[in-house]
Amino acid sequence: MISTKAYSYQTYGTCAKKIDFCIDEGKLRCVRFFGGCPGNTLAISKLLEGVDAQKAVDILKGNDCGGKGTSCADQLARAVEEALGTCADR
Repeated sequence: MISTKAYSYQTYGTCAKKIDFCIDEGKLRCVRFFGGCPGNTLAISKLLEGVDAQKAVDILKGNDCGGKGTSCADQLARAVEEALGTCADR
């Protein structure tokens, strides 16, 4: 049985316009940002490879970029939260 599921999330309020990722047995895989600061988004993707998805949400949710009220990291947290079905708001 394959437990990997792919997701695509349209962001708002950030330079990145879309985030693709997979969740495999509760772990984040293949995080890819479209747009945004390449060095930062690539680093986020590498750091989160294989990390527990809920732990990633707990770490990243609420991170702000320049007073925007969100960030690429926060948008990823919201996307993962939504994918896990634990989203309180969007």
